[in-house]
Amino acid sequence: MDQQYSARAAEVAGADADIAPPTTIEIAGKTVRRLGFGAMRVVGPGVWGEPADRGQSVRLLRRVAELGVGFIDTASVYGPHVSEQLIREALHPYPGHLLITTKGGQTQWGPGRYATLGRPEYLRQECELSLRRLGLDHIELYQLHQVDPQVPFEDQIGTTKELRDEGKIAAIGLNEVTVDQITAAREITDIASVQNHYSLTERKHQDVLEYCTHQGLPFISWFPLGIGALASPDGPLGGFAAQAGATPAQVALAWLLARARNVIAIPGTSSIAHLEENVAAASVQLTPDQIAELDTLAS
Repeated sequence: MDQQYSARAAEVAGADADIAPPTTIEIAGKTVRRLGFGAMRVVGPGVWGEPADRGQSVRLLRRVAELGVGFIDTASVYGPHVSEQLIREALHPYPGHLLITTKGGQTQWGPGRYATLGRPEYLRQECELSLRRLGLDHIELYQLHQVDPQVPFEDQIGTTKELRDEGKIAAIGLNEVTVDQITAAREITDIASVQNHYSLTERKHQDVLEYCTHQGLPFISWFPLGIGALASPDGPLGGFAAQAGATPAQVALAWLLARARNVIAIPGTSSIAHLEENVAAASVQLTPDQIAELDTLAS
């Protein structure tokens, strides 16, 4: 890793550690709260098909907007297509504070059965269909869901650039990428955000976070609570949360927001109670000593 940007990233992330981190961030030309919502779990089990209670999913999404959450992350593959359809049913016409981002570049043929598909014609088709399902004339932030190793990288990025030039998307994001891939993409076009798996106990993309922090790129953390272990009272944060006067999920999210000021966390849930708990994490302020103690929990 470049030592210069690593050192600068650490400085930015740790600056004014005893001051509450900012609650908002600018991404794709819009200012949103740094605690967003991941809409993967509003669909059926295994991210497949309709939810057991469609009305409950609609109420959940409406509650997201009522709570002031401004960043909703979805993908054409969630359902597939069901998450985007639910978002439109629940929220269209969209409140002005909402930024709805979606992704293309994956396909799903059964519960939990995915494949990467980055051929230009498929990316273009997915974008067109997402526009239709979401009821939009353009997508404010469109993300390449995953890099397809079978398709030239420049063709995948070039297709998203074409879609932006045509006015179908306003900004381009990358998902699950390396630093080298981000720099290669930025040689072709402007990149508005990066989304990788990152949490208190999963930091394999630390170099990507540091690069984004140094470059001023928003870094979107998916699965910020792991697969739920960090939210469990019996998990690694149970005792710490009791001392901090918060829930384990709130501690994990507060740590993430304090980790670097360019981070957006997008916890997902199918429960309104858990949604409200997660959103309240934005008001939890950890001390520098607490953050340092939590830092030791990395796997």
